[in-house]
Amino acid sequence: MFRTKLVILLAFIAVSGLSACISSSASKPYVMADDQTYQAALFRQNCAVCHGREGEGAVLPNGTVIPSLRDAHHKFNTRAEIYNQITHGGNGMTPFERQLTDNERQLLTDLVYSKLRGGK
Repeated sequence: MFRTKLVILLAFIAVSGLSACISSSASKPYVMADDQTYQAALFRQNCAVCHGREGEGAVLPNGTVIPSLRDAHHKFNTRAEIYNQITHGGNGMTPFERQLTDNERQLLTDLVYSKLRGGK
């Protein structure tokens, strides 16, 4: 009897601990440095120099504000707006139309929209 209760208690603790691990990892924010995909490499090579290693934005020594790409209140919110900004630049940003392929610009758009901002 005691042994059965002990087994049930240990099973309950194990399941509770496992569910806590699963739920905490699901709410963990996206970390660019941990992502080994091609799109993350594109970001690190082309975007991080201005927007920061994690897309957090920056203020340059001359006072220029580089916007955070994680901020849902950023000026460009739809996939089309993000893609257009990457492609054509503007507002101080370099256009990437001649530096990156259409597919690479799409990958960066998806990265900003889905991973950095958590869009759907």
